[in-house]
Amino acid sequence: MKNYPKVLDEEKVGTYDALTNAGGGYVWDEVLEYRVWFHPKEGEEDYFYAFTSYEDAKEYADYYDEAEEPIALILQKEFIEEPETGVYIHRKQERITEWAVEFLKRPKRTEETIPNFLSPNALNNKLDILRGLV
Repeated sequence: MKNYPKVLDEEKVGTYDALTNAGGGYVWDEVLEYRVWFHPKEGEEDYFYAFTSYEDAKEYADYYDEAEEPIALILQKEFIEEPETGVYIHRKQERITEWAVEFLKRPKRTEETIPNFLSPNALNNKLDILRGLV
């Protein structure tokens, strides 16, 4: 099993709102928790269980057929908005969003990540900057 980042504060796991942003922003600063979502029968509310590690969330999700694959709840202190394809805006505000865990393979944001990505001298494939390949 892959090693994914530890959560920022184990004592806060399970205290975050269920309703958050979903995806986007290209970069991450902290993992707040790992979630396993369930979507019960029609008329019943969706719900999730929160975990301090991806490994625990994955083990739990694999046990239940109706469970989704784990996702990560992340904190973005700054992020990249893409209001239309190829148009990128550097947002300097905090937001919490759910991400596919695979996106955590990207390196954590540094002070240089977004400026390098937005630089006019950036590579044609800017996503390589976010993936930590350059």
